[in-house]
Amino acid sequence: MSTPATPPRSLAEALRHRDDVSLAALLRSRPDLITPVPTDLTQLATRAGTRGSVVRALERLDRFALQTAEALAVAADPASYDELVGLMAGDARDVAVVQALPRALATLREQALVWGADDRLRLVRTARELLAPSPQHPSPTGLGPTVAEATAGMSPGRIQEIVTAAGLPSSHDSVSAVAALTKLFAARRRMKALLGRAPAESLEVLTRLVWGPPYGQVTAEPASHLRWLIDRGLLLPTAPGTVVLPREVALHLRAGRAHRETEPVAPVVEAKATHRPQVVDTTAAGQAYTALATVEELLKDWDEGGPTVMRAGGLSVRDLKRTAVALDVAEPVAAFWVELAYAAGLLASDGDADERYAATPALDEWLELPAAQRWARLVEAWLAGTRTSGLVGGRDAKERTLSALGPGLDRSAAPEVRHRVLGLLAGLPEGASPAAESVLARLRWERPVRGAGGAQPGPQEGDDLRSRLARWTLSEAEMLGVTGRGALSAQGRALLGSRGVAADPTGVPDPTGVPAASGPGDKLPVHHHHHRPPTPPDPLSPAEQAAASAAAARLLAPLLPEPLDHVLLQADLTAVAPGPLERPLADMLDVLADVESKGGATVYRFTPGSVRRALDAGRSASDLHDFLSAHSRTPVPQPLAYLIDDVARRHGHLRIGAASAYVRCDDDAVLSEILADKRSAGLRLRRLAPTVLAAQADPAALLEGLRAMGFAPAAESAEGDVVITRAHAHRTPPRTAPEPVPDGPPTPDATLLSAAIRAIRAGDRASTTPLKTTPSPSGDLPRTSSAETLATMQAAVLTGDTVWIGYVNAEGSASQRVIAPIRVEGGFVTAYDHTADEVRTYPLHRVTGVAELAEG
Repeated sequence: MSTPATPPRSLAEALRHRDDVSLAALLRSRPDLITPVPTDLTQLATRAGTRGSVVRALERLDRFALQTAEALAVAADPASYDELVGLMAGDARDVAVVQALPRALATLREQALVWGADDRLRLVRTARELLAPSPQHPSPTGLGPTVAEATAGMSPGRIQEIVTAAGLPSSHDSVSAVAALTKLFAARRRMKALLGRAPAESLEVLTRLVWGPPYGQVTAEPASHLRWLIDRGLLLPTAPGTVVLPREVALHLRAGRAHRETEPVAPVVEAKATHRPQVVDTTAAGQAYTALATVEELLKDWDEGGPTVMRAGGLSVRDLKRTAVALDVAEPVAAFWVELAYAAGLLASDGDADERYAATPALDEWLELPAAQRWARLVEAWLAGTRTSGLVGGRDAKERTLSALGPGLDRSAAPEVRHRVLGLLAGLPEGASPAAESVLARLRWERPVRGAGGAQPGPQEGDDLRSRLARWTLSEAEMLGVTGRGALSAQGRALLGSRGVAADPTGVPDPTGVPAASGPGDKLPVHHHHHRPPTPPDPLSPAEQAAASAAAARLLAPLLPEPLDHVLLQADLTAVAPGPLERPLADMLDVLADVESKGGATVYRFTPGSVRRALDAGRSASDLHDFLSAHSRTPVPQPLAYLIDDVARRHGHLRIGAASAYVRCDDDAVLSEILADKRSAGLRLRRLAPTVLAAQADPAALLEGLRAMGFAPAAESAEGDVVITRAHAHRTPPRTAPEPVPDGPPTPDATLLSAAIRAIRAGDRASTTPLKTTPSPSGDLPRTSSAETLATMQAAVLTGDTVWIGYVNAEGSASQRVIAPIRVEGGFVTAYDHTADEVRTYPLHRVTGVAELAEG
């Protein structure tokens, strides 16, 4: 990097002297600056100073870096490094602040919020406007306007009266008088002497205003102790009945500090308890198994079609309650599992006229995966998703209730907060669970809550969005088995990838260890060069996250229980599954029996209805006997065998078809019994023949009615065959998982950064290199005729010179490019385009003008 002969006069000049490493750091930390890629460094500097970009950059500063920017906003423009140290560390020169300040200043420089040498530090104008004190937007420092600003509309006579009352000699003009008063207030010894003569009541007033807000109300005839302050300019009028404490006076009373409390070091994440790592991992594995079982149960419950979609989208409150009861969890937890399945692409709306939620075709593929891989899919969707189930039940800006699976649940900060919380947990010793409040305190330090416009700090009571996201993350990570007993598990640690999270002396992770480069105009004192602005690790790319999830699944797999191929049949018509069952066995048991209880072991109960359900699904009695004998570690109890045979003997004895509906039976005595039963009156049956009854009810209602009377009829088709009724697995058409809502432009990768920097450098060279020809008065590229263009191009081919051209593409968009012509033939010029960093071919008729570049 070359050293400029003179200090930079603008942010563009400061950027021009940066090297590629430093520019890459800027574009990585502020990706909105290359969306789209600027044409040159001047445009980059202009974009870096726009309000939206500056607000976004300020919101991503840690608390101490933000306090440094706020101090520069109340300092002189430009300010010296020593002046900044005084504002941050005070007259006592707080050692911790002095040591941390280079790191904060390097952060501001890297993000192009501050530029200039140490003796001329400048905060970009937009940031100063956002952070400087004003009546409409008080400064976070609590400071008011300077003496010069507060006296701007004051009459010269009144200014002379104040100067005289303060013990200063009168001046010939107001500018000199204000400068003398400012110098007095900034001189510690002289100010001490002045305040030593103040009444005690006057000093009490100053004490109330010193840390802000600096404004106060006075009557038309102020009390004597207030008059003493007003007469000497220690309070200056800003409007009728309003006075303000000048900034210089407040800084004297604060011993030079811009902030009441500075926080140079990040709060430490404290360990609340420590467990053996093996206990943490096995506990987390148990939670992971429960998570899989819960999601499977939810999707099984919705297998034949779930709740209807509300007109505004999402689940109704009633359907969420039903789901919570079915899963035996609280409603907020049920909302989490529903949203997680949706984020993983396992359920969606079917899009039918009577729109309902149902499982997607992806569910069948997911169920075929090993348990650990199924868990990894869920966790990967959770980490990357922006839908936030914790908001369910709350209200949006229009006071509409937010519902599960409905609109308005996306929060773009969620993935970053989840990764950051896990990163902080990874920084603790293995097996250590954090104190939740220390995690929240750390996150608030890393991203302070800011008010509208980025000018005011928000509330710190822990109810901001990032704090709520962090609380939800800690809870959700435990439910998913990413953590166990509050500590990060081995599989959870693997989810963060191979980068690791190492803490630097400031307490903030520094994943790269590469020093950030600064331009010569941004040169720090020699003893400050080893400091680098620490930042949390960049998010993993999709490929890196997939690899990390696979590694986590490999660690989890040995900790999950192996699926069993057997159950234990009991004499009380129950079966006990002592662990997870293989899928074919579990699916068959779900048809043949009802789940009675869950936990470490699942208890199934056989009932006449459940056996009939299996027979309706096409199984015969002998099939059921063989199935139970093959999969039971205990003999099939006699009561269960009798139950199956009894239900099978009666199953299908009656046949129901469509008349509206009919009942037929070879035994006319059974039909007579049905007709004589008073409970059949609602079916409105009549005998058509000795073995046939007709009904006005539909076949389904007739089937249910006779079953309620204790019979076991079977439905039949129009051909007279028994209709086999299997559970119908309703699936939506192919659906993709919801895309996360990005938090601004994505962080550019190394390839994009390299290409963008080359293009910006080339464009900057084109805009700043002097021409051999005389430019037009307007500064545009001189236009040349076709003959002149052709001749210049041909000469450049022979000499190897680089030229500057104006070019209009097929869409009519004009641009300026720096090219080195290689060949000219057939109306085209083939050249190495420095702007695009590749060889391109241009039609000569689209070249509007050409000029040779000066040597060097």
